[in-house]
Amino acid sequence: MSSLDYTFAFGVAFLTTLALTAVVIRLAKILKIYDYPDSPRKIQARPIPKLGGLAVYSGFLLTVLAWIIFFPDAFGLFIKFNSLFGIFVGGLILAVGGYLDDKFALPPGNQIVFTVLAVLAVMVSGIQLSYINNPFGGAILLDSLKVLGYPVFGGLFVFFWILGMIYTTKFLDGMDGLVSGIAGIGAVVLFFLSLVPEVNQPDTALLSLMFGGAILGFLPWNFFPAKIFLGESGSTFAGFMIGVLAVISGGKVATALLIMGIPILDTAWVILRRIFYKYSPFEGDRKHLHFRLLDLGLSHRNTVLVLYFISAGFGVSGLFLQSVAKLVALAILFGVMILLGAFLVISYRKKNPDVESKN
Repeated sequence: MSSLDYTFAFGVAFLTTLALTAVVIRLAKILKIYDYPDSPRKIQARPIPKLGGLAVYSGFLLTVLAWIIFFPDAFGLFIKFNSLFGIFVGGLILAVGGYLDDKFALPPGNQIVFTVLAVLAVMVSGIQLSYINNPFGGAILLDSLKVLGYPVFGGLFVFFWILGMIYTTKFLDGMDGLVSGIAGIGAVVLFFLSLVPEVNQPDTALLSLMFGGAILGFLPWNFFPAKIFLGESGSTFAGFMIGVLAVISGGKVATALLIMGIPILDTAWVILRRIFYKYSPFEGDRKHLHFRLLDLGLSHRNTVLVLYFISAGFGVSGLFLQSVAKLVALAILFGVMILLGAFLVISYRKKNPDVESKN
């Protein structure tokens, strides 16, 4: 497959989603599905239409289906058609659940049903992980115990990995263009990783680029000041796809961790903090890293661009690092997050000495 083929696929996904988003904006307005600035966490100045995830999912789906019809040999080498079907079904489940949540504000206990079903859909379709690379040499086998031919430990890893990625992007979705941009960066990095000689998975690369084109086709509508938000369906579908792309046809987990490392660590910290202070882990607040940067004085755009830069920098490094070096990079990433978090908390307290802070 040539670079022109990949460019064409990216362009089709990008333009399809770009056009569909205009339709979805109108649909959201007709259905009166808006995100209202009704809490401190909502930083927009006016109600913004939601449902953007429907455009991303539809743009991605239509592009992949077009390739299956007109270029049937594009898939099937590493990504089987039953796996594609599982991804389509999982995405559809998230789209339906996201629409219901955007429309009726479902309680967290109901929302998680859709995310779990979406992950189970891809697992049933055959997406599994038999091993992960050991950074010190060899591999860690995850298929030593099988039930009906499916590796138990590998299945558990896939389940919690994809579910964790879904909730990472869901919790990250607090600023215009943040999730769509970082997910787009992640998809492009995974595209290049799929093409390195050690991996050499052209159909995985193609699928990554199609998702990248779809999510980045949404970004012009979503970047500050946003004309539409991803909504529940989009914020969960973004993490779902990054999670799937990282494990399909062999693990690319370490690189995905480098791309999404800051959001993952930020999400983990915020959840632990909420539990410590006896809040619901699903209760929104302004303690996320992006809100802290905003409170420190960065503009909306600059805050998002800083987080783009961090994700892209660590993600690109994953293309050139070997296993042990990736482990070192992950340790550095963890250290960067600790230092950055401490700096922001101390700076916030100095700037707001009279504000009671449970940081």
